[in-house]
Amino acid sequence: MAHTHPGGRSISWHDATDDLKASARGLASITRVEPSRQAFLMLWALFSVAPILFGLDKFTQWMTNWDGYLAPWINDLVPGTAHQAMMAVGVIEIVAGLVVALVPRLGGYVVAAWLAGIIINLVSQNEYWDIALRDLGLLVAALALARLAVVHHESTS
Repeated sequence: MAHTHPGGRSISWHDATDDLKASARGLASITRVEPSRQAFLMLWALFSVAPILFGLDKFTQWMTNWDGYLAPWINDLVPGTAHQAMMAVGVIEIVAGLVVALVPRLGGYVVAAWLAGIIINLVSQNEYWDIALRDLGLLVAALALARLAVVHHESTS
């Protein structure tokens, strides 16, 4: 059975059903977020927020006494106390989180390099192997963020 379209053209139920199905597919594609974009957004949020929170905690030491994680050989190289060194670390972490938030293609590599330094600090003490392994996983995730940002960051701005 055909009906007359207000524009004067005749359409069938089959045509109307096809149009409706095409519209539904179009709407689904607009509202669906592809998995790689979801991965990018999750990593972007993580690596924007976590370094800032950990950096701020270097000043409050609410989560832990960060000074205890500083390798003695690094403490000997930097001026001041271990606590002052960790506050400097906190500033660097806050900046790294901001770089990720604003320029994730670069920030992912900055955080990965920072995590490599943390891993070296931890394993050089022949302690904290569990934390070093966790940070290795985070380093790989930061690299994944940098790679995903090449494709997905422009559409977030």
